[in-house]
Amino acid sequence: MQIDIITIFPDMFREVFNFGIVRRARERTLVDVRVHDLRDWTTDKHRTTDDSPYGGGPGMVMKVEPLVSAVEAIADERTRVVLLAPRGAPLRQSKLRELAEVEHLVLVAGRYEGVDERFAYAANAEELSIGDYVLSGGEIPAMVVVDALVRLLPRALADPESAEQDSFSHGMLDFPHYTRPEEFRGLRVPEVLLSGNHAAIDEWRHQRALSDTRARRPELLTTQKIAT
Repeated sequence: MQIDIITIFPDMFREVFNFGIVRRARERTLVDVRVHDLRDWTTDKHRTTDDSPYGGGPGMVMKVEPLVSAVEAIADERTRVVLLAPRGAPLRQSKLRELAEVEHLVLVAGRYEGVDERFAYAANAEELSIGDYVLSGGEIPAMVVVDALVRLLPRALADPESAEQDSFSHGMLDFPHYTRPEEFRGLRVPEVLLSGNHAAIDEWRHQRALSDTRARRPELLTTQKIAT
């Protein structure tokens, strides 16, 4: 998989992909992550990427011309373009599984008050948001998308079942996890996990995932058919 990131702050990405699962996936050539400075596609001596909004108002708006030029220089027939922006559709695990099948993904990090509305149309870009809050720009969301995507690539994880058991993979939160010691300050590991009865363990895990989801994120259960 090839992932290209377009940003006005490429230095923010200098070290972030050199750790953990993403680093190992890059070393195994499972993913090729490239970061591009949007200013390379500007045409004026000041390398301008933003301008004041038509109609007035605070802040600046990212210009359409350099953004489209950058995408057109990087994209090919395999490419899917994603703009990270607060007004985008919420990022879900199901969307990540869909994007993990893409050969070439271009992530565009928005900034300032937003991106000229014409960009999404001209670049055939979809908009995604990582949550209902506002960050200074799309750089951190781009990092989130890359990290979450790489986990889903074949052979990226030492144990493929890890991704299958993650929260949201089956429409629920993950079940609780425990490791040694068996008791810590009076808090004991549930006996069923020590029993060696795998059928009982599986049932306990399913019921805990269900009850925790119902208590913490009940809206997940209303949108999916979950076996109880």
